Amino acid sequence: MGMQVGSGSSGGRRGGRRRRSRHQPMSEINVTPFVDVMLVLLIIFMVAAPLLTVGVPIDLPETRAKALEGDTEPITISVNSEGQIFLQETEIPLEEVVAKLEAISANGYDERIYVRGDQDADYGTMMKLMGRINAAGFKRLGLVTLEERDS
Repeated sequence: MGMQVGSGSSGGRRGGRRRRSRHQPMSEINVTPFVDVMLVLLIIFMVAAPLLTVGVPIDLPETRAKALEGDTEPITISVNSEGQIFLQETEIPLEEVVAKLEAISANGYDERIYVRGDQDADYGTMMKLMGRINAAGFKRLGLVTLEERDS
């Protein structure tokens, strides 16, 4: 009899455990929705990243020259159709361009300087800008253009 009671009581314990595990809340976090959201955000940023290069709107002229390859982001100086000069995205007067470039080169930056000029920009303003940059000792200047389309 003692044996039956022992086997019966152990069976009761197992049944009790099963009932408790059924009613306990699941304590694991479901990461599937999190991964789905992260993948969607990754795709959005991958598509939007090329559109965030330089914020000054300029209508670049077209040429047949090939694109230059580079590993680092270059210093970009832009001249819009009104003759305003921008260093990256900040408007600066013509007189301060050389001082700003010298301050940047003092920090160890020794890369090519890209000049973006609107096709309707004043030729004299472009030549003054490039002349001042060249006279200050910056010899690695490049003009940014679009690839010419056959029409």
